[in-house]
Amino acid sequence: MKDIKKIKDLKNKLTGKISFDESLSRFSWFNLGGPAKVIFRPKNLNELSFFLKKIEYKKKIQVIGVGSNTLIRDGGYDGIIIKLGKSFSHLSLLNSSTIIAGASALDKQVSNYAFENLLSGFEFLSCIPGSIGGAIRMNSGCYDENISKLLISVQAMDFNGNLKIIYLSDIKFSYRSCNLDKNLIFISATFKGKKSGKLEIKKKMINLINKKSLTQPSKIRTCGSTFKNPKNNKAWKLIKDSECEGMNIGDAYISTKHCNFFVNKGNASSKDLENLIIEVQKKVFKKTGINLEPEVQIIGKKI
Repeated sequence: MKDIKKIKDLKNKLTGKISFDESLSRFSWFNLGGPAKVIFRPKNLNELSFFLKKIEYKKKIQVIGVGSNTLIRDGGYDGIIIKLGKSFSHLSLLNSSTIIAGASALDKQVSNYAFENLLSGFEFLSCIPGSIGGAIRMNSGCYDENISKLLISVQAMDFNGNLKIIYLSDIKFSYRSCNLDKNLIFISATFKGKKSGKLEIKKKMINLINKKSLTQPSKIRTCGSTFKNPKNNKAWKLIKDSECEGMNIGDAYISTKHCNFFVNKGNASSKDLENLIIEVQKKVFKKTGINLEPEVQIIGKKI
C-alpha cells in the first residue's frame, strides 16, 4: 500500500496510536476479521485532520465504529482503518432541548443522557447496539423510530482533513441508508428532543428494552439484523418461510430466536458467515422472488 513510509514517519508526530498489520477481529461483534494494513486512532480532531492532510492515497480509508454492524473478511483490510475513540464520544446540551453527541458516543449513552436531561424521542436508541456515527450512516432505528427524526445537523470531516457542517435539509435519508458521501468521517451530530417527565421517558425505555429482549438474542457473537426488511415484508419471516431457520455453515448459524440474526457460535470464519448470507439470499429468492439486501456491512479481502 502507498503511504506506508509516510505513515510510519507520522507515528512520531502524533500522540494517537498508529498500528500496522493489527488484527481487526476485536473490532467486530462477530469477533472475526484479518489484519488491517494501518489502524489509526486519533487523539483528537486536530490529529485526524493533520493525518488526512499528510497522506496522499485516500481510496482505501474505512471508518469503524463499535463494529456492531460489520463483518470483516478473513483477508483483512488492505488500507487505512480509522477508529475514533473516547475524545469523540462527548455529550453536551446546546440548550434545554438540543443535544450534541460525538460520533463515537454509544447510542445507549445518548439515550441515557437524554433521559437524565428530561428529553424524549431518544428512547429507541437504548435498543440499538451501535455508535452515533454509524446510526447516522445507516439511519438506524427500530419500533417505528429512526435517527433522522431527531437530527438537526452533522459535523463531518472529508478525506482531505476539512471540516464541514451538513444540515438535515441537505441530507436525503431512506430506510437504513442516507445519501451522505462515503468520503466523510462523521465527527459529531446535533439532535433535538422534546421535554418530558423522567417517569414517562423511563417507562418507554423499559418497554422497548423488554420488547427487544423477548424477540432478539443477546450476549452472543452477532451483528444484529443481517438483512434489511424489504418493502411490505419482514426479513425474518421470509427467512423462516424459506426454511432457513437454524441453518448453519460450520459454526456460522441462524438464531432460532430471531431468523434475521446470524451468529458466530465459536469457530466460524468470516467466509462461513458470508457464505451463509449468500445461501439464505438464494433460498429466499427461489421461494419468494425477493432479493434480500444485507444490512450488515461487509468489508475487506476475500481469501
